[in-house]
Amino acid sequence: MTDEHAAAATRQIDVTHLPEEVVELIDALPPGEDLVVTRDGEQVATISSTPGSPDEAAEQLDYDDLTVVATAMKLSASARRALSAELGTDYLVLDLHAAPPTAEVLLAPPASPQLIGNLRSMFPSARIIIAEIEDNDLGVSYHGPIRRMLDAGAESYLTSTAIPRLAKQLDHAITQRHQITGGAAARLRIEPPAELPKPPG
Repeated sequence: MTDEHAAAATRQIDVTHLPEEVVELIDALPPGEDLVVTRDGEQVATISSTPGSPDEAAEQLDYDDLTVVATAMKLSASARRALSAELGTDYLVLDLHAAPPTAEVLLAPPASPQLIGNLRSMFPSARIIIAEIEDNDLGVSYHGPIRRMLDAGAESYLTSTAIPRLAKQLDHAITQRHQITGGAAARLRIEPPAELPKPPG
């Protein structure tokens, strides 16, 4: 069969007609790797990434001018694109398995110290940032203990390594709340407990 006939016989499908989960797997394929499609455990097809020219492949792997954010939380391709768009053109948001080990930031949901340690070994130079998020429009929901406490009525959550640091954080949190609410006092005060009325004599 000639190359012309082979090209004519090649079937195509627009990626927009595929389920989003499949698109996500295809987008995460590194150059030269394959995605095997199975049915009842039997291989029925293979999807191969297109490496392009050597120059294009080099451009795909050149992240020097971008801040790469690897996501350890399960995000759809559209959610990652939305996050990347909101961050701006200086950022590139990639799935955990598609990101290079030199990624500068690792975005993760609340997890055990053991899992965080495993992620640290995968991305040794990344800043690990834990996020709790709920975006109904994009189908993202990652709740954790902080969100549950805030939903129950807590106003702030402070992490401190020493009492002087806690005092500064607490003062900032109280003063900031006053600035947002626009009260007349210089700052909110923590009131002492009210005295109990004395019994009649």
